[in-house]
Amino acid sequence: SGGEQSPCLFQFRKDGFLVLEHFFTAEECDSMRNQIQRIIAEMEVPPHCRTEFSTKEEEQLQAQGSSDYFLTSGDKIRFFFEKGVLDERGNFLIPKEKSVSKIGHALHAYDPVFKQITHSSKVQELGRKLGLERPVVVQSMYIFKQPGIGGEVTPHQDATFLHTEPLGRILGFWIALEDATRENGCLWFIPGSHTRGITRRMVRAASGTSTCVEFVGSEPAYDNSQFIPLPIRQGGLILIHGEVVHKSELNSSESSRHAFTFHVMEAKDTSWSKENWLQPTPELPFPSLYT
Repeated sequence: SGGEQSPCLFQFRKDGFLVLEHFFTAEECDSMRNQIQRIIAEMEVPPHCRTEFSTKEEEQLQAQGSSDYFLTSGDKIRFFFEKGVLDERGNFLIPKEKSVSKIGHALHAYDPVFKQITHSSKVQELGRKLGLERPVVVQSMYIFKQPGIGGEVTPHQDATFLHTEPLGRILGFWIALEDATRENGCLWFIPGSHTRGITRRMVRAASGTSTCVEFVGSEPAYDNSQFIPLPIRQGGLILIHGEVVHKSELNSSESSRHAFTFHVMEAKDTSWSKENWLQPTPELPFPSLYT
């Protein structure tokens, strides 16, 4: 579309995020929520969640176990839990469907419903409007934000975890599957904060260390008054620039805040960092968005 820029594209470049209300229908949101219920019904709780904490050494093994589980989740559908939902024997203290924090990181590749949404014609059309030439999908997550226990997500930039050279090649698509409100933990952003680069990176640690990833650099102290809340109705989509600073608060309400989110990288003239925790595998090279 020549040199002219649509108003919404201009807004996205200026703020580092863009809210598109009613992008998906209620039916599409329900299909994702119903599908995740089926996935949870069949879920086996991963062993790393069931082990008891006792000695320091076992605690390290536990951390290692859960870190391997996380590190190798890029091409699988795996389950991550809120803190404090299991007793020392590994049994659920609350119903299991209320204890899951998130499911990731390859729903877009291995689940028909989420695959269809990720590659839907309206997402592809939006990618083209944004000028993406060779977008690939790098990861996806279903986030629950459970009532009362859905933990806060501290201020961060997605490029801290998904680093590319050059920067500016990562884009998040965040879909509200239920209304996201200030009470149940909607996203908050610092407008314009995507223009200052990144200050911190999460990298794979050298093998043999007790943690699987480590942080390089430090997160600055952000001024809370600069964040603006972005409540959004079910079906709304928030586009998130890889370097924009955002967060969400604890869910103190009695309603959950389900969201499906996936990240896309412009692969043209871009290199994906070998130090990222997430790596494409022979089983799952990053699939093209335009398929």
